[in-house]
Amino acid sequence: MIRTNMLDDTPVRKVTSRLGSMSVLEYQKDVSVNAATAQTAFFMSQMGLHKKQLICTLNGGGVVLQAGAMQITTGNVNIATNVQGAGDLFKKMVGAKVTGETAIKPRYAGTGTVLCEPTYKYIILQDLSDWNGAMTIEDGLFLACDDTVNMKVVARTNLSSAALGGEGLFNTSLQGSGVVALESVVPQEELLVYELDNDCIKIDGNMAIAWSTSLQFTVERSTKSLIGSAASGEGLVNVYRGTGRILVAPV
Repeated sequence: MIRTNMLDDTPVRKVTSRLGSMSVLEYQKDVSVNAATAQTAFFMSQMGLHKKQLICTLNGGGVVLQAGAMQITTGNVNIATNVQGAGDLFKKMVGAKVTGETAIKPRYAGTGTVLCEPTYKYIILQDLSDWNGAMTIEDGLFLACDDTVNMKVVARTNLSSAALGGEGLFNTSLQGSGVVALESVVPQEELLVYELDNDCIKIDGNMAIAWSTSLQFTVERSTKSLIGSAASGEGLVNVYRGTGRILVAPV
């Protein structure tokens, strides 16, 4: 048996969010400092820039992590790769090349806990049931997911979005059921959430960090004419149509 204070709130750290098997542990201040680093650590804390760690509590299930994300495992937890042969490895390497994600993502399964490496980025937990079972994410955001979630590479339905949208031709789509952990440079409190019901939203730039896979994404002129688009100062905008959800970073 293993006992730990990992999930106990202390004057230094506390659990700030929980969803399913995943918890986010946040260090309210960094006390492991010296005279040379204390001032920087103080102002980072004042601005809310805290170290965070993802904790996955396993009770017979499993999680898939970004390669290199694991720091500590406890209990009877087995580690395996998500590669099922040479052909599967080649497919994953191609997908990794076009999405910027790692090809091999280890799976941790059993009974115990998995503690991820600390990060100053913001860890955002999302349940795929809130996304009608499928969400597409910006490259580099994936941190972890339940092993009931399938990761697929999806291509743009329109070449204009690949050439002009700033999102690339391919993205990672997370499909199925379970919880997903995203590693974002923007905190969840700052994200704008849009719920579309057979409607559309136009965004100037690639500010959307995640969107429902069911949405159609294209790039269009901000007005009907090229001259009007140039005069408006907006030019081209990213357009999402259909029914679904979008997370947008306002800054």
